[in-house]
Formats: sequence, C-alpha cells, structure tokens
Amino acid sequence: MTAVVEARSAEAADPFVHPALFYAGAREYVSGTVPFVRAALAAGEPVAVAVPGENLRLIQDELGADGDAVRFLDMREAGRNPGRIIPGVLRAFADAQPPGRRVRIIGEPVWAGRSPAEYPACAQHEALINAAFQGREITILCPYDTSRLDERALADAHATHPVLIPAGSAGERASAAYDPDGVVARYNEPLPPVPDGPDLLSVGFHKDVLSAVRHSATDHGARLGLSGLALENLTLITAELTTNSVVHGGGTGVLTVWPDSGSVLCQVRDGGRLADPLAGRRPVARDQRGGRGLLLVNLVADLVRVHAGPEGTTIRAYLGR
Repeated sequence: MTAVVEARSAEAADPFVHPALFYAGAREYVSGTVPFVRAALAAGEPVAVAVPGENLRLIQDELGADGDAVRFLDMREAGRNPGRIIPGVLRAFADAQPPGRRVRIIGEPVWAGRSPAEYPACAQHEALINAAFQGREITILCPYDTSRLDERALADAHATHPVLIPAGSAGERASAAYDPDGVVARYNEPLPPVPDGPDLLSVGFHKDVLSAVRHSATDHGARLGLSGLALENLTLITAELTTNSVVHGGGTGVLTVWPDSGSVLCQVRDGGRLADPLAGRRPVARDQRGGRGLLLVNLVADLVRVHAGPEGTTIRAYLGR
C-alpha cells in the first residue's frame, strides 16, 4: 500500500491536508508511512515523524541512512499531554521551516494504552489540528491501529480527518463523517468529581491571596511526594491558572490539589467562560505581552483536561510523582 495523501475532498481546497491512515500490523504500518516520508525527501520537503517509540523504530529501520534527514520524536514523550502536541511538536517543527515548501509530518497521538483520562484530550487535539493549520502548506498524516484501538477511537478518526486512507488500500477517500467541531463539543464533558479525603487541599482565592495560595499548593505537593522539577511545575501551574482566573475568570476561583494513583492533580475552577478551544495550543510570539498562561501549563503538565460550561471553566492538570 502507498499513502498518496495529496487528494482532498471537494470542499477542502485548503492547502492543509490531514488524512487518517488506518493500518493493522507492522507491515501495513511501514507500507503506509515510509512512502510518505520518502516522497517528502524526494521533493526536498521538510519531514518529521512523531509516533510512539516502537513505531518510530519501524520507520527508522526501513529508512536506513535516509532517516538522517528526518526529524524523529517519540510521541509517548513529546506528546504525552495531547494539549502540547500542536504548539510543542507540530507548530514547533513547521514554524522553523523556510517558507515556500510544503511541510510533511506523521503524527500518531492516539495509541492503544492511552488512559480514559487522556483519550478525550486526544480526540479534541485531532479535531483542533484542522483549525490550527488552516491555510498552511502542511500535510499531517495520522496513523490509527485498527487491530488495537476500540471502535470509538476509529469512529472519532473519521470525524476528525477530512481524508481517510483505509487499511490495506492504495487510495484514499473523503470522510462522510467529518465533523471536527462536533468532536470538540462532545468531549467538552464535565470532569470526574474531585474525591474527598485527608490528602485533599481545596482553597478559594482572589487577587490579594495569590502568593499565599501558590505557597499552599507547593507545600501540599511536597507532602504528596512531588520534588524537583515536578514540584516546580506544580508551582508554575498554580500561579498561571490562578492568575488567569483573577484576570479573565471573574476575579475569584477555587484551587484544588490531590493525589490520584501515581499523579498529583491541580485543578482551578472559576466563573469565566473559555470560549476559544485553541487557547493554550498556539505558540506565542516573543514580543507578545501575556497570553502564555495556559500554553505554559500545557507544556509542563503530563495531561491537561478542560471543561467550559455556562457556569464557568474547570482546568485540571496532571503531574507524575
């Protein structure tokens, strides 16, 4: 099978191309991805591959010395938090390339083993790629493992990608189920309730107590087992989210910190409405003042979940202990 990914559905005159490649097993994976990379190299186009480590090695082994011209990233590390894939992986590579040439990227953010907490953020990420790259000369090919992913993930792939490459097929077709905005809205779901317990810190805040609240969160994180960089990141996340609430979320909010399995969770809830689903997923120009809060949180957290509703916004960040 060869992945010929430049064809677009009739409504997609946009130069941005975003196909889903369905595969089952290593052989179909290699035959669907390696020709994509070789076509980019032959055309002199910059190409990056950001996929889970085991699939990264399949592509590297097949490319051999040709892989020296490819940017390789293990998505299990670079994209552990789906919220940082657009700014920290895709845009970071695409924006660094000289203008005038198409950029090609293989990105595999959805794999078997993603946790129930991670998956909704993955689906929203795949949907938001379309808005984030609209109008740009970029092709992002997203592989999906039909032998290991569940039916929900495969159905969502049809809704988040305008172009589909079926497993074992040499061609592609437009997706009749394409509805990225619907996916973003569907996974804007209330987050699981915060559990009660002796290890729970919950405190209200306003502008005059931000420093004290930040110190309380840091002290509590240390008691829960965070140290070093993880503890510094908790301090940063607390500062950015509480400040955003004061500035943009009505002036007050509630901070909650608690343990869950191997992670420490930090949540801020306020009365503001986060209307832009791409907030925190756009790189910020060096000379821009402000606008970095949620982006910084996405870049340092292991996972970020957001729920925006009529009553306000809840942002929950996960940090591994």
